[in-house]
Amino acid sequence: MRDNVEIGIGREARRTFHLDDINLVPSRRTRSSKDVDTSWNIDAYSFDVPFVSHPTDALAGSTDFIAAMHEQGGLGVINAEGLWGRQADLDAAFARLAEAAAESAPAATRVLQELHSAPIDTELLAERLAEARSTDATLSVRVSPQRARELTPALVKAGVELLFIQGTIISAEHVAKGGDPINLKEFISELEVPVIAGGVSNYTTAMHLMRTGAAGIIVGGGRNTSAAALGIETPMATAIADANAARREYLDETGGRYVHILADGEIETSGDIAKAIACGADAVILGAPLAAASESPAAGHYWQSSAAHPRFPRGVIERDEFALAAEEPVSLASLLHGPSSDAFGYENLCGGLRRAMAKCGYTDLKSFQKVDLAVS
Repeated sequence: MRDNVEIGIGREARRTFHLDDINLVPSRRTRSSKDVDTSWNIDAYSFDVPFVSHPTDALAGSTDFIAAMHEQGGLGVINAEGLWGRQADLDAAFARLAEAAAESAPAATRVLQELHSAPIDTELLAERLAEARSTDATLSVRVSPQRARELTPALVKAGVELLFIQGTIISAEHVAKGGDPINLKEFISELEVPVIAGGVSNYTTAMHLMRTGAAGIIVGGGRNTSAAALGIETPMATAIADANAARREYLDETGGRYVHILADGEIETSGDIAKAIACGADAVILGAPLAAASESPAAGHYWQSSAAHPRFPRGVIERDEFALAAEEPVSLASLLHGPSSDAFGYENLCGGLRRAMAKCGYTDLKSFQKVDLAVS
């Protein structure tokens, strides 16, 4: 039953919940964390941990990060519209951004916009994608809905294995007045690579995206400024649960086609990861929590792709709080698997997830989606 409240005469709003509003409820049975299986697969690709990096140059701006994510059992995602295809000297670009970020957030945004104003060189992008492919990592690349039709042929030719069509907000059909709209159902049906699309924030849009043939959908829009800039915010606990309900109906509708749900937003700690999966996510997209990794090329700074929009950025370049507190760079291995001296779940993210599952009595991700929840 939906909880609608009256916010004024003749106007109602639905009461929703963020991940911080809910808690896991352990059952009568507990297990050893050594018996927990955190593996995840989508289409023909399998991963040891349900962790996907947000498609930003702040993380996957180097092959070192892509290789490290692969080695640690996760999936690194490259932004095809980022710096890889625009800047020949990536080190110089990151140095400029760090220098500007030390001055002010607006100064850093202006530099990022300038770097992104360079046209995308598809040959340069293909060369760098080939380097990433040589690491044996699953080659995963993100495009925006607006440029998917334009860039996807070159990406497929370069050997992309998983295609992310991702924006802060997405629908099944992107319509532009006087332009050529993209119908995702038609577009995806023409591709031989699996597509993960998002982000969505409600049941209806989740169902529409599932019906496009996407292998996975993204719930949420990451860490952005849409709440302040657009008045749009995704309460992740409710949004994930809604998408999970859409999936159940879609399973019945199709006779068993399973669409994976990836949660992207409000996820900073291992506790947040556990709650996102408990609400129905199969995997989580990690952004700022990975910025402190020594393999990250941005020296602890983080931004997401929407921060580079030339006219209306919806994100800022900021130094991650954990990176600021760290006495020295932390390896991605430590961030994901420990050991850790951090008591708040910012490190050993997989270890925290495993222990949450074990304390609640579950040994695999899918069954963990049935754990009892309580509202704070």
